Amino acid sequence: MTKKPRILNKVFALDDLEYYAKRYLPRPVFGYISGGSERNQTLDINLDDLQKIKFIPNILRDVSERSISTSLFGNKWDAPFGISPMGVSALAAYRGDIVLAEAARNMNIPMIISGSSLIPMEEIIKLAPETWFQAYLPGEHDKVEKLVLRVKNAGFKTLILTVDVSVLAGRENNLRNGFSTPLRPSFRLMYDGMIRPKWTLNTFLRTLLIHGMPHFENFLADRGEPVFSATINRDFGKRSNLNWEHLKQIRDLWDGNLIVKGILNTDDAIKAQSMGADAIIISNHGGRQLDSAISSIKALENIRPVIKGDCKIFVDSGFRRGTDVIKALAIGADFVFIGRPFLYAASIAGQEGVEHSIQLLMEEIDRDIALLGVNSIDELNGNLLYKD
Repeated sequence: MTKKPRILNKVFALDDLEYYAKRYLPRPVFGYISGGSERNQTLDINLDDLQKIKFIPNILRDVSERSISTSLFGNKWDAPFGISPMGVSALAAYRGDIVLAEAARNMNIPMIISGSSLIPMEEIIKLAPETWFQAYLPGEHDKVEKLVLRVKNAGFKTLILTVDVSVLAGRENNLRNGFSTPLRPSFRLMYDGMIRPKWTLNTFLRTLLIHGMPHFENFLADRGEPVFSATINRDFGKRSNLNWEHLKQIRDLWDGNLIVKGILNTDDAIKAQSMGADAIIISNHGGRQLDSAISSIKALENIRPVIKGDCKIFVDSGFRRGTDVIKALAIGADFVFIGRPFLYAASIAGQEGVEHSIQLLMEEIDRDIALLGVNSIDELNGNLLYKD
Protein backbone atom coordinates (compact mmCIF):
# COMPACT_ATOMS: atom_id res chain seq x y z
CA MET A 1 0.00 0.00 0.00
CA THR A 2 1.38 3.43 -1.00
CA LYS A 3 2.15 5.68 1.95
CA LYS A 4 0.22 8.96 1.86
CA PRO A 5 2.48 11.98 1.33
CA ARG A 6 3.00 13.70 4.69
CA ILE A 7 2.05 17.09 3.34
CA LEU A 8 -1.54 15.89 3.00
CA ASN A 9 -1.77 15.68 6.80
CA LYS A 10 -1.84 19.49 6.67
CA VAL A 11 -4.52 19.74 4.00
CA PHE A 12 -7.99 19.90 5.53
CA ALA A 13 -9.82 21.77 2.76
CA LEU A 14 -9.23 22.76 -0.85
CA ASP A 15 -8.36 26.28 0.31
CA ASP A 16 -5.22 24.91 1.99
CA LEU A 17 -3.70 23.69 -1.27
CA GLU A 18 -2.75 27.04 -2.78
CA TYR A 19 -0.36 27.88 0.06
CA TYR A 20 1.64 24.68 -0.37
CA ALA A 21 1.58 24.87 -4.17
CA LYS A 22 3.00 28.39 -4.04
CA ARG A 23 5.94 27.11 -1.99
CA TYR A 24 6.52 24.16 -4.38
CA LEU A 25 6.06 25.61 -7.87
CA PRO A 26 8.35 28.10 -9.63
CA ARG A 27 6.90 31.59 -9.66
CA PRO A 28 6.03 31.63 -13.40
CA VAL A 29 4.14 28.32 -13.19
CA PHE A 30 2.30 29.16 -9.98
CA GLY A 31 1.40 32.61 -11.28
CA TYR A 32 0.03 31.14 -14.49
CA ILE A 33 -2.26 28.79 -12.57
CA SER A 34 -3.39 31.15 -9.81
CA GLY A 35 -3.77 34.40 -11.71
CA GLY A 36 -6.60 35.93 -13.66
CA SER A 37 -6.63 38.75 -16.19
CA GLU A 38 -5.88 42.44 -15.79
CA ARG A 39 -6.89 43.52 -12.24
CA ASN A 40 -8.18 40.05 -11.28
CA GLN A 41 -11.60 41.57 -10.62
CA THR A 42 -13.50 38.61 -12.03
CA LEU A 43 -11.55 36.29 -9.72
CA ASP A 44 -12.78 38.34 -6.76
CA ILE A 45 -16.33 38.71 -8.11
CA ASN A 46 -16.70 34.93 -8.33
CA LEU A 47 -15.87 34.54 -4.64
CA ASP A 48 -17.81 37.58 -3.45
CA ASP A 49 -21.05 36.59 -5.16
CA LEU A 50 -20.89 33.07 -3.75
CA GLN A 51 -20.44 34.47 -0.25
CA LYS A 52 -23.55 36.64 -0.59
CA ILE A 53 -25.71 33.52 -0.78
CA LYS A 54 -26.73 32.07 2.60
CA PHE A 55 -28.57 28.93 3.67
CA ILE A 56 -31.92 28.40 5.38
CA PRO A 57 -31.67 24.82 6.73
CA ASN A 58 -34.47 22.42 7.51
CA ILE A 59 -34.49 20.72 10.91
CA LEU A 60 -35.68 17.40 12.33
CA ARG A 61 -35.24 15.58 9.05
CA ASP A 62 -34.01 11.99 8.96
CA VAL A 63 -30.81 12.23 6.89
CA SER A 64 -29.32 8.89 7.87
CA GLU A 65 -29.56 7.47 4.33
CA ARG A 66 -28.36 10.49 2.35
CA SER A 67 -26.34 10.25 -0.86
CA ILE A 68 -24.42 12.78 -2.96
CA SER A 69 -24.28 10.62 -6.09
CA THR A 70 -25.82 11.87 -9.30
CA SER A 71 -26.47 10.59 -12.83
CA LEU A 72 -25.28 12.32 -15.97
CA PHE A 73 -25.01 11.21 -19.62
CA GLY A 74 -25.82 7.62 -18.69
CA ASN A 75 -23.20 7.40 -15.92
CA LYS A 76 -23.75 7.39 -12.18
CA TRP A 77 -21.08 9.56 -10.54
CA ASP A 78 -20.16 9.45 -6.87
CA ALA A 79 -20.35 13.23 -6.50
CA PRO A 80 -21.97 16.21 -8.29
CA PHE A 81 -18.66 17.77 -9.28
CA GLY A 82 -15.80 17.11 -11.69
CA ILE A 83 -12.38 18.42 -12.66
CA SER A 84 -12.25 21.36 -15.06
CA PRO A 85 -9.88 21.44 -18.05
CA MET A 86 -6.53 23.07 -17.26
CA GLY A 87 -3.79 23.73 -19.77
CA VAL A 88 -0.14 22.70 -19.32
CA SER A 89 -1.03 20.57 -16.27
CA ALA A 90 2.02 18.40 -16.94
CA LEU A 91 4.18 21.46 -16.34
CA ALA A 92 2.79 21.84 -12.82
CA ALA A 93 2.76 18.14 -11.90
CA TYR A 94 4.62 15.17 -13.33
CA ARG A 95 2.30 13.65 -15.98
CA GLY A 96 -0.31 16.04 -14.63
CA ASP A 97 -3.12 15.24 -17.07
CA ILE A 98 -2.78 11.52 -16.38
CA VAL A 99 -2.59 12.11 -12.62
CA LEU A 100 -5.85 14.10 -12.72
CA ALA A 101 -7.60 11.65 -15.06
CA GLU A 102 -6.66 8.56 -13.05
CA ALA A 103 -7.61 10.20 -9.76
CA ALA A 104 -10.99 11.14 -11.21
CA ARG A 105 -11.42 7.59 -12.53
CA ASN A 106 -10.63 6.08 -9.12
CA MET A 107 -12.99 8.47 -7.32
CA ASN A 108 -15.70 8.09 -9.99
CA ILE A 109 -16.07 11.73 -11.03
CA PRO A 110 -15.62 13.17 -14.56
CA MET A 111 -12.42 14.92 -15.61
CA ILE A 112 -11.97 17.13 -18.67
CA ILE A 113 -8.69 17.17 -20.62
CA SER A 114 -7.67 20.60 -21.91
CA GLY A 115 -6.88 21.20 -25.55
CA SER A 116 -3.72 22.87 -24.23
CA SER A 117 -2.54 19.68 -22.53
CA LEU A 118 0.96 18.25 -22.99
CA ILE A 119 0.16 14.52 -23.13
CA PRO A 120 -1.54 12.98 -26.20
CA MET A 121 -5.26 12.49 -25.71
CA GLU A 122 -4.99 8.91 -26.96
CA GLU A 123 -2.65 8.03 -24.10
CA ILE A 124 -4.91 9.56 -21.47
CA ILE A 125 -8.17 7.99 -22.55
CA LYS A 126 -6.64 4.51 -22.58
CA LEU A 127 -6.00 4.91 -18.86
CA ALA A 128 -9.26 6.70 -18.03
CA PRO A 129 -11.92 5.83 -20.64
CA GLU A 130 -14.65 8.09 -19.21
CA THR A 131 -12.53 11.24 -19.55
CA TRP A 132 -14.01 14.16 -21.51
CA PHE A 133 -12.13 16.35 -24.02
CA GLN A 134 -12.21 20.14 -24.28
CA ALA A 135 -11.18 21.86 -27.51
CA TYR A 136 -9.92 25.32 -28.37
CA LEU A 137 -10.85 25.49 -32.02
CA PRO A 138 -9.93 28.10 -34.63
CA GLY A 139 -12.56 29.40 -36.99
CA GLU A 140 -11.25 27.25 -39.84
CA HIS A 141 -13.56 24.49 -41.04
CA ASP A 142 -10.81 22.13 -42.18
CA LYS A 143 -8.99 22.29 -38.84
CA VAL A 144 -12.27 21.87 -36.96
CA GLU A 145 -13.08 18.71 -38.91
CA LYS A 146 -9.64 17.17 -38.45
CA LEU A 147 -9.57 17.70 -34.68
CA VAL A 148 -13.14 16.49 -34.15
CA LEU A 149 -12.35 13.32 -36.10
CA ARG A 150 -9.20 12.79 -34.04
CA VAL A 151 -11.19 13.12 -30.80
CA LYS A 152 -13.82 10.71 -32.13
CA ASN A 153 -11.24 8.16 -33.24
CA ALA A 154 -9.52 8.33 -29.85
CA GLY A 155 -12.75 7.08 -28.27
CA PHE A 156 -14.07 10.12 -26.40
CA LYS A 157 -17.81 10.25 -25.77
CA THR A 158 -18.04 13.87 -24.64
CA LEU A 159 -16.61 16.91 -26.42
CA ILE A 160 -16.51 20.43 -24.96
CA LEU A 161 -16.10 23.48 -27.17
CA THR A 162 -14.67 26.47 -25.30
CA VAL A 163 -16.07 29.68 -26.82
CA ASP A 164 -14.77 32.53 -24.63
CA VAL A 165 -11.20 32.74 -26.00
CA SER A 166 -11.67 34.57 -29.30
CA VAL A 167 -8.48 36.45 -28.37
CA LEU A 168 -6.01 36.00 -25.53
CA ALA A 169 -6.81 38.05 -22.44
CA GLY A 170 -4.53 40.61 -20.85
CA ARG A 171 -2.85 38.32 -18.34
CA GLU A 172 -0.38 40.85 -17.01
CA ASN A 173 0.51 38.61 -14.09
CA ASN A 174 2.07 36.18 -16.59
CA LEU A 175 4.28 38.93 -17.96
CA ARG A 176 5.33 40.02 -14.48
CA ASN A 177 6.14 36.44 -13.50
CA GLY A 178 7.99 35.59 -16.70
CA PHE A 179 5.46 33.07 -18.03
CA SER A 180 4.68 32.58 -21.71
CA THR A 181 3.65 29.73 -24.00
CA PRO A 182 6.04 28.46 -25.14
CA LEU A 183 8.24 29.30 -22.16
CA ARG A 184 11.38 31.14 -23.20
CA PRO A 185 14.64 30.14 -21.50
CA SER A 186 16.07 32.97 -19.40
CA PHE A 187 18.24 33.57 -16.35
CA ARG A 188 15.13 34.45 -14.37
CA LEU A 189 13.43 31.19 -15.33
CA MET A 190 16.59 29.25 -14.43
CA TYR A 191 16.77 31.02 -11.06
CA ASP A 192 13.12 30.25 -10.31
CA GLY A 193 13.81 26.59 -11.03
CA MET A 194 16.90 26.57 -8.80
CA ILE A 195 15.02 27.88 -5.77
CA ARG A 196 12.28 25.26 -6.30
CA PRO A 197 14.51 22.15 -6.57
CA LYS A 198 11.76 19.62 -5.80
CA TRP A 199 9.73 20.78 -8.79
CA THR A 200 12.85 20.97 -10.98
CA LEU A 201 13.89 17.41 -10.14
CA ASN A 202 10.54 15.66 -9.69
CA THR A 203 8.56 17.32 -12.48
CA PHE A 204 10.69 19.14 -15.03
CA LEU A 205 13.87 17.09 -15.29
CA ARG A 206 12.02 13.82 -14.72
CA THR A 207 9.75 14.64 -17.65
CA LEU A 208 12.66 15.54 -19.91
CA LEU A 209 14.63 12.40 -19.07
CA ILE A 210 11.76 9.94 -19.44
CA HIS A 211 9.48 11.52 -22.04
CA GLY A 212 11.53 14.20 -23.78
CA MET A 213 10.53 17.79 -24.37
CA PRO A 214 6.78 18.30 -23.78
CA HIS A 215 4.74 19.60 -26.70
CA PHE A 216 1.22 20.96 -27.05
CA GLU A 217 -0.19 17.62 -28.13
CA ASN A 218 -3.92 18.22 -28.51
CA PHE A 219 -4.43 21.77 -29.66
CA LEU A 220 -5.09 20.67 -33.24
CA ALA A 221 -5.09 17.37 -35.09
CA ASP A 222 -1.30 17.42 -35.40
CA ARG A 223 1.36 17.79 -32.72
CA GLY A 224 1.97 21.40 -31.70
CA GLU A 225 4.92 23.43 -30.54
CA PRO A 226 7.31 22.47 -27.71
CA VAL A 227 6.51 23.97 -24.31
CA PHE A 228 10.03 25.48 -24.14
CA SER A 229 11.40 27.45 -27.09
CA ALA A 230 13.54 30.54 -27.55
CA THR A 231 12.32 31.24 -31.08
CA ILE A 232 8.89 29.68 -31.75
CA ASN A 233 5.70 31.70 -31.30
CA ARG A 234 2.70 29.55 -30.51
CA ASP A 235 0.13 29.34 -33.31
CA PHE A 236 -3.35 29.89 -31.89
CA GLY A 237 -5.02 29.76 -35.29
CA LYS A 238 -7.91 31.99 -36.30
CA ARG A 239 -9.85 31.80 -33.05
CA SER A 240 -11.36 35.24 -33.64
CA ASN A 241 -13.18 33.75 -36.66
CA LEU A 242 -14.99 31.11 -34.60
CA ASN A 243 -18.78 31.55 -34.80
CA TRP A 244 -22.11 29.73 -34.62
CA GLU A 245 -21.56 28.13 -38.05
CA HIS A 246 -18.59 26.26 -36.62
CA LEU A 247 -20.75 25.00 -33.75
CA LYS A 248 -23.23 23.70 -36.34
CA GLN A 249 -20.35 21.99 -38.17
CA ILE A 250 -19.19 20.32 -34.95
CA ARG A 251 -22.72 19.18 -34.12
CA ASP A 252 -23.00 17.59 -37.59
CA LEU A 253 -19.64 15.83 -37.20
CA TRP A 254 -19.98 14.78 -33.56
CA ASP A 255 -22.56 12.20 -32.48
CA GLY A 256 -21.51 12.09 -28.83
CA ASN A 257 -22.30 14.51 -26.02
CA LEU A 258 -21.56 18.09 -27.10
CA ILE A 259 -21.05 20.81 -24.50
CA VAL A 260 -20.50 24.54 -25.04
CA LYS A 261 -18.26 26.12 -22.40
CA GLY A 262 -17.88 29.81 -21.59
CA ILE A 263 -21.49 31.04 -21.68
CA LEU A 264 -22.62 33.93 -19.44
CA ASN A 265 -25.40 35.43 -21.57
CA THR A 266 -28.99 34.13 -21.57
CA ASP A 267 -29.41 34.62 -25.33
CA ASP A 268 -26.24 32.63 -26.01
CA ALA A 269 -27.45 29.84 -23.73
CA ILE A 270 -30.76 29.63 -25.57
CA LYS A 271 -29.04 29.60 -28.96
CA ALA A 272 -26.54 26.92 -27.93
CA GLN A 273 -29.42 24.71 -26.83
CA SER A 274 -31.32 25.37 -30.08
CA MET A 275 -28.25 24.30 -32.08
CA GLY A 276 -28.09 20.93 -30.40
CA ALA A 277 -25.81 21.37 -27.40
CA ASP A 278 -26.42 18.60 -24.88
CA ALA A 279 -25.14 20.86 -22.10
CA ILE A 280 -23.63 24.25 -21.49
CA ILE A 281 -20.96 25.23 -18.98
CA ILE A 282 -21.62 28.63 -17.48
CA SER A 283 -18.11 29.96 -17.02
CA ASN A 284 -15.97 33.08 -17.01
CA HIS A 285 -12.86 30.94 -17.51
CA GLY A 286 -11.96 31.12 -13.84
CA GLY A 287 -11.50 34.89 -14.14
CA ARG A 288 -8.83 34.41 -16.80
CA GLN A 289 -10.50 36.06 -19.80
CA LEU A 290 -12.68 39.20 -19.69
CA ASP A 291 -12.00 41.09 -16.48
CA SER A 292 -15.06 42.52 -14.69
CA ALA A 293 -17.23 39.82 -16.26
CA ILE A 294 -20.30 38.69 -14.37
CA SER A 295 -19.71 35.86 -11.88
CA SER A 296 -20.65 32.36 -12.92
CA ILE A 297 -23.05 31.97 -10.00
CA LYS A 298 -24.87 35.18 -10.98
CA ALA A 299 -25.02 34.06 -14.61
CA LEU A 300 -26.46 30.75 -13.42
CA GLU A 301 -29.27 32.61 -11.66
CA ASN A 302 -30.06 34.39 -14.93
CA ILE A 303 -29.75 31.43 -17.28
CA ARG A 304 -31.40 28.62 -15.32
CA PRO A 305 -34.99 29.91 -15.85
CA VAL A 306 -34.63 30.14 -19.64
CA ILE A 307 -33.20 26.68 -20.35
CA LYS A 308 -35.90 24.05 -20.68
CA GLY A 309 -35.88 20.44 -21.78
CA ASP A 310 -32.97 18.02 -21.77
CA CYS A 311 -30.08 20.49 -22.06
CA LYS A 312 -27.96 20.21 -18.92
CA ILE A 313 -26.48 23.21 -17.13
CA PHE A 314 -23.01 22.97 -15.63
CA VAL A 315 -21.03 25.74 -13.97
CA ASP A 316 -17.43 26.49 -13.02
CA SER A 317 -15.22 29.39 -11.82
CA GLY A 318 -14.62 30.16 -8.17
CA PHE A 319 -15.99 27.04 -6.49
CA ARG A 320 -13.86 25.79 -3.58
CA ARG A 321 -16.07 24.47 -0.77
CA GLY A 322 -18.86 21.96 -0.47
CA THR A 323 -21.18 24.84 0.37
CA ASP A 324 -20.23 26.54 -2.93
CA VAL A 325 -21.18 23.42 -4.87
CA ILE A 326 -24.44 23.08 -2.97
CA LYS A 327 -25.39 26.70 -3.67
CA ALA A 328 -24.99 26.15 -7.41
CA LEU A 329 -26.99 22.92 -7.33
CA ALA A 330 -29.77 24.56 -5.31
CA ILE A 331 -30.02 27.38 -7.86
CA GLY A 332 -30.43 24.77 -10.58
CA ALA A 333 -27.05 23.63 -11.90
CA ASP A 334 -26.86 19.96 -12.80
CA PHE A 335 -23.13 19.71 -12.11
CA VAL A 336 -20.18 21.83 -10.93
CA PHE A 337 -16.59 21.80 -12.20
CA ILE A 338 -13.52 22.83 -10.22
CA GLY A 339 -9.98 23.33 -11.50
CA ARG A 340 -7.12 25.07 -9.72
CA PRO A 341 -7.26 23.27 -6.34
CA PHE A 342 -6.96 19.84 -7.95
CA LEU A 343 -3.96 20.94 -10.00
CA TYR A 344 -2.35 22.33 -6.84
CA ALA A 345 -2.97 18.95 -5.21
CA ALA A 346 -1.39 17.13 -8.16
CA SER A 347 1.67 19.37 -8.01
CA ILE A 348 2.42 18.86 -4.32
CA ALA A 349 1.32 15.24 -3.84
CA GLY A 350 0.56 13.58 -7.18
CA GLN A 351 -2.42 11.31 -7.64
CA GLU A 352 -2.74 10.72 -3.90
CA GLY A 353 -3.07 14.47 -3.43
CA VAL A 354 -5.85 14.75 -5.99
CA GLU A 355 -7.77 11.79 -4.55
CA HIS A 356 -7.34 13.21 -1.04
CA SER A 357 -8.74 16.55 -2.20
CA ILE A 358 -11.69 14.96 -4.01
CA GLN A 359 -12.48 12.99 -0.85
CA LEU A 360 -12.37 16.17 1.26
CA LEU A 361 -14.87 17.88 -1.02
CA MET A 362 -17.12 14.81 -1.09
CA GLU A 363 -17.14 14.74 2.71
CA GLU A 364 -17.95 18.45 2.88
CA ILE A 365 -20.93 18.08 0.54
CA ASP A 366 -22.18 15.02 2.41
CA ARG A 367 -21.91 16.81 5.76
CA ASP A 368 -23.45 20.02 4.49
CA ILE A 369 -26.53 18.45 2.90
CA ALA A 370 -27.13 16.66 6.21
CA LEU A 371 -26.95 20.00 8.03
CA LEU A 372 -29.40 21.42 5.47
CA GLY A 373 -31.80 18.58 6.19
CA VAL A 374 -31.81 16.95 2.76
CA ASN A 375 -30.99 13.41 1.66
CA SER A 376 -30.01 13.80 -1.98
CA ILE A 377 -28.81 16.25 -4.61
CA ASP A 378 -32.28 16.19 -6.18
CA GLU A 379 -33.78 17.68 -3.00
CA LEU A 380 -31.69 20.86 -3.23
CA ASN A 381 -33.70 23.90 -4.32
CA GLY A 382 -33.96 27.66 -4.00
CA ASN A 383 -36.07 27.47 -0.84
CA LEU A 384 -32.88 26.56 1.04
CA LEU A 385 -31.17 29.80 0.01
CA TYR A 386 -31.20 33.40 1.21
CA LYS A 387 -29.36 36.18 -0.60
CA ASP A 388 -28.15 39.40 1.02
